Amino acid sequence: MDDLPDDPQLILDPEQDAFDAALEAAIARLPDQYRAQLATVAIVVADEAMPEELALVGAPGLFGLYRGVPRTAFSADHVPIPSVITLYRGPLERHWRGPAALVQGVEETLRHELAHHLGISDARLDQLHNGG
Repeated sequence: MDDLPDDPQLILDPEQDAFDAALEAAIARLPDQYRAQLATVAIVVADEAMPEELALVGAPGLFGLYRGVPRTAFSADHVPIPSVITLYRGPLERHWRGPAALVQGVEETLRHELAHHLGISDARLDQLHNGG
C-alpha cells in the first residue's frame, strides 16, 4: 500500500472498494462549510463519461461533471433544481494510482465540481488556482 498522509480523517478500509474509500475520505477532508453544501447536490459515480457528456463540455475526457443550476442562480420562483456531480471512476483510477493518490484525485475533482455547484466558473477557478 502507498504511504498515506498523516491525516486522521484518511483511514482506508482494506475491505472496502478503493474508489468508494477514496470518495469517503475526500468528503471527510472537505471543510465543514463545503461539506454542508453536499446536501443540495447528488454525487453519483459512473465508470466512464458518455460521448454526449464529453460533447456537452467539448472535452476529450472527464474526471467529473457538474450538471444543474448553481446555488447562485435558482429558478424564477427560487426553487432549486436538482443538481448532480458525477465522478468518473475509470479516468480517476487510471490517472491517480494508489490509495493516497486516488484520494487526492477524487478530492480535487469533487472540490472542482462542488465549486461549480456554488457558482464558480472554470475561469475563476483558474484565477484562484494561480493565486488571483
